[in-house]
Amino acid sequence: MKGLIIIILAFNSFVVVNAQSDTIRLDEVVIHSNRMQTGFDEKSANVIVILPKDISNAPAVSITDVLRYHAGMDIRQRGANGVQTDPGIRGSTFDQVLILVNGIKMSDPQSGHHAMNLPIDINNVERIEIIKGPAARIYGQNAFAGAINFITKTPDKNALTLQLTGGDFELWGGKIGGAYKGEKVSHYASVSRDQSGGYKYNTDYSINNYFYQSKIEVGKGSFSFMGGLTDRKFGANGFYSSENFRDQYEEVQTSLIALSYDPQSDGVWSVKPRVYWRRNKDDYVFIRSNPAYYENIHTGQTIGAEVNATHEGKLGSTGLGVDVNRIDLESNNLGKRERTVATLFAEHRFTFFNERLDATPGVQLNYYSDFGLNAFPGIDIGYTLNQSLKLFGNWGYTYRVPSFTDLYYSDPANVGNADLEPEKAVAYELGLKLIGIRGIVSHVSYFTRQGKNTIDWTRNADTDPWQAGNISQVNMDGVEMNISFLPSAFSGTKGLFQKLDVNYTYIGKVSVSSGDALFSRYALENLKHQFSAGISLNYSKWLQQSIYFRYADRVTMDDYTVVDSRISAKKGQIGLFMDVTNIFDTIYKETNLVTLPGRWFKMGLSYQF
Repeated sequence: MKGLIIIILAFNSFVVVNAQSDTIRLDEVVIHSNRMQTGFDEKSANVIVILPKDISNAPAVSITDVLRYHAGMDIRQRGANGVQTDPGIRGSTFDQVLILVNGIKMSDPQSGHHAMNLPIDINNVERIEIIKGPAARIYGQNAFAGAINFITKTPDKNALTLQLTGGDFELWGGKIGGAYKGEKVSHYASVSRDQSGGYKYNTDYSINNYFYQSKIEVGKGSFSFMGGLTDRKFGANGFYSSENFRDQYEEVQTSLIALSYDPQSDGVWSVKPRVYWRRNKDDYVFIRSNPAYYENIHTGQTIGAEVNATHEGKLGSTGLGVDVNRIDLESNNLGKRERTVATLFAEHRFTFFNERLDATPGVQLNYYSDFGLNAFPGIDIGYTLNQSLKLFGNWGYTYRVPSFTDLYYSDPANVGNADLEPEKAVAYELGLKLIGIRGIVSHVSYFTRQGKNTIDWTRNADTDPWQAGNISQVNMDGVEMNISFLPSAFSGTKGLFQKLDVNYTYIGKVSVSSGDALFSRYALENLKHQFSAGISLNYSKWLQQSIYFRYADRVTMDDYTVVDSRISAKKGQIGLFMDVTNIFDTIYKETNLVTLPGRWFKMGLSYQF
């Protein structure tokens, strides 16, 4: 493994050293934070943008599966094909990553396990933006290690698409989506169902997704509406507490509604108000065939309003925002809980020396009715060395309040802690970006996070219940690199090789203070080495293949290697894909409880009217 690391870093150094004047600029990609929208090549932070082609090429039938092929992303799945997923970024827990849909927070007051219950299907997603590092000053609490923002498609023409999917383990599904694009109004709607009989006992699932969005131009502005619902039912064999609990079952229903107004900008001010509502109902049964033995029903909802504004002036760009939301939870286990959150945000982007140096300081103030007032300051700094090389660094203070499960959950295997303190951290990063030279986009960076009062569930023996508590200090640091190479951008012609991606993340030894329990469930189960590579091949105008290689070495489990592939074809109005995931039938786990599927063949056929 050390030899592999040396080769990767040497290759990255070669790429940087050979940055000469023959450059090909990539089309500017705008990062959609809620306030200031900054070009990808201007952003002085570590950002991944997964574009439509990357999504369609990935051997994935769920949007969750797309994330696992990218640097620093620790996607810990219990169920297959996105049934339930805990995303981590650079060694974080799932509660330390903020999930958003079009900038709307998907945080769940009950538990971060529900953050990826997205009311959208993979076919609804236009792109994915991953902001790594201290993003709390932009998005607020839960963006402890970063944020993942899913941007949905906006129709540019009338269309109707049908898709059927089938595969091993009684997998089948159907999707229908339609779009209407008028002069001043557009509509997009889709319905999908995916289900499987399960790859082993009690791992069957069914997922129904319903999604609708529209845009109506009124006067000098436009109203946008979005609504979605996901309804999931699945066998949860070994999902929680112990892999010996094979008969667990769960039903989850998540809804999201948002209405926003975008007035025509006068070139100086842009003000965008939005109201939103998210609801999640979780019905957990310990013995599937006997719900009366033990059942938990939790229903949580968040209703809020926000106003985000930008100002363009002589001294640069200013972003401002205010967000107020009310959180309610009713549960037969957690009780009736409520929380009010008010947020005030401000940042400003300065540029100096003909825009070669940029600095974006900012702060977010958050008031929690149960934890008081907190401030998240931070700053991004970047220096453009030449047309394609940029040095960047950032510093930020991050924060996460306990979920209601952390505070109040109780059963024979788990005990919450009502005296938990919020967890805090200071995060730093220093990196170098290479953008658009000879078909290459690359970055290499060093990062560190110094955590205080980290929330974890621990125990000293297998027979003890898991107990929530604060670990006084958890520090980790590491390095990360990515190289993306598009040969056609280098040669100017299209050949067999379309794209090559290479990613590597290393997290050094984690330093822990006052954490004397023998077993940690979440906070100390990070990946030490994570390497992935993907290649896209173009056999003809209508036939392509992608192959992905993943190697993961988690500190608490055996390392593993998984290879996936997709062959896709599109001719005229007909599309076809064939996936084989885990080609070599590797036995592996992404958490310490659930063994994931072996080799799995999947196939999809679509027709666009």
